[in-house]
Amino acid sequence: MSAAVTSKGQVTIPKPVRDLLGIEAGTRVVFRRNDKGEIVLSRADKDAPPSRFAKLRGHAGPGLSTDEIMAMTRGED
Repeated sequence: MSAAVTSKGQVTIPKPVRDLLGIEAGTRVVFRRNDKGEIVLSRADKDAPPSRFAKLRGHAGPGLSTDEIMAMTRGED
């Protein structure tokens, strides 16, 4: 992957990299130099990016009990 640098020194981080690191608008990043002299980009908060399934987690609220749900999935009345 490559990206062009603008006249203001800005670069758009490619979407696959943003997705991998969980970078969104407002996320702070850090640039550091590794032992090989390469520049490494990482999240400043050092938190692991949320799973792509994280937003699907939650609580459905009051409703059926586990036994009632199991009975429905088994086709029991």
